[in-house]
Amino acid sequence: MPRPIQATIHTGALRHNLARLRAAAGAARVWAVVKADAYGHGIERAFAGLRGADGFALLDLREAERLRALGWRGPVLLLEGAFEPRDLELCSRLNLWHVVHRPEQIDWLALHKTHQPHQVFLKLNSGMNRLGFTPPLYRAAYARLAALAQVGEIGHMMHFADADGPRGIAAPLAVFAAAAEGLPGERSVANSAALLRHGQDAQVRADWVRPGIALYGSSPDFPAHGAAHWGLLPAMTLATRLVAVQELAPGQSTGYGARFTADAPMRIGIAACGYADGYPRVAPTGTPVLVDGARTRTLGRVSMDLLAVDLAALPRADVGSAVTLWGQAAPAHGGALLPIDEVAQAAGTLGYELMCALAPRVPVAAD
Repeated sequence: MPRPIQATIHTGALRHNLARLRAAAGAARVWAVVKADAYGHGIERAFAGLRGADGFALLDLREAERLRALGWRGPVLLLEGAFEPRDLELCSRLNLWHVVHRPEQIDWLALHKTHQPHQVFLKLNSGMNRLGFTPPLYRAAYARLAALAQVGEIGHMMHFADADGPRGIAAPLAVFAAAAEGLPGERSVANSAALLRHGQDAQVRADWVRPGIALYGSSPDFPAHGAAHWGLLPAMTLATRLVAVQELAPGQSTGYGARFTADAPMRIGIAACGYADGYPRVAPTGTPVLVDGARTRTLGRVSMDLLAVDLAALPRADVGSAVTLWGQAAPAHGGALLPIDEVAQAAGTLGYELMCALAPRVPVAAD
C-alpha cells in the first residue's frame, strides 16, 4: 500500500479563477503566469485549466517547450528574457515573445539571425530595482530596439513593488506613463494584486494583465483579504491520513525537542506528512489543519515524514482519518476549505512558497 499522502490539482478551480480574473481585466488580454512549473501545480496539469488564457508567461525555456508540446500555438512570454545569446535561437524556433530589461539583450538581438522579427516587451525599472531600464535610459533603449530589423512589435512593461501594500501603485504608474509617453506599443503593468485591487483603473488593466498567484486560488493581499473575498477557489489540495493515534498524559510531550507538552489528558493523531513533502518545518503548534473536515491544529515540531495534530475535540477521529493540510476536504467531509494562505501565515511565509515547495515524492493527480 502506498503512503497515503497526495496532492490534487483542481482543474475546475483554475478555470474558475481565470474567469474571475478575466472579468476583472475587462477588455485587456490575460497572460496566465505559469513560471516555477505553474507555481508547483505542473505545467501540463495547469494547462488543462488555463488554456482559455490569451497567452502564457514564464521564465524557463524548457517550460516554454513543454507548452508548445501541449499544442499551444498562442503567445508565450519569457518574463526575464534571454539569459545568453543562443537563447534567441529557441525564441525564433518556438516563436516566443521575450522581455528586454538590460542593454546586453539588445546587443544579442542586433547580432541574431532570424527570418521572423521578434516580439518583445521593454521593461522599465519604476522603483522595484530588480530588472529593467531606469527612466533616464528607457527611451534610448526603445530607440535601439526600434532600429533593429530583428525586432518587430515592442511592448512596454513594468512591475509593481507594492500593489498589495500601503505604497500602492500611483507613483510607479506615473513613472511608467512618463517614460513610455508617446511611444507606440502595447502596455502591461498589472500582476494579481494590482488587477484585483486596482483593476477599475484603465491604466492598470492596460492591454495585457499578468495574474499569477490568484490563478491558483491564493489571495495576493492576504491577510487584508482572503481568497474568498476575491472569489477565488483553491487549485491545490494537499491531503494525507492519520497513521497513528497516541494518548498523552499530563506532562507528556510529542515530537522532537518536546515543543508541545500536554497539560491534561488528550488524544493526538500522527499524520503522514512532513517537511520532506514540502510542509513547512517552521510551522508552529497551532497551525490550522482539517481532520475529517473539522478544523484543528498541529502540535509540536514538524518532522521529516510526520506531524502531530490535536484530536481533543474529535473523539471519532482515528487511524485512517482524512487530513487536509491545505485546500479542500473531500465531499464526504463537507468539502470544508483550509486556505493555503492561513497555513503559510502561521509558518511565517506565503502561499506562493508552499505551492512551489511541494516535494517530488508527493504523488500528484488532477481532477
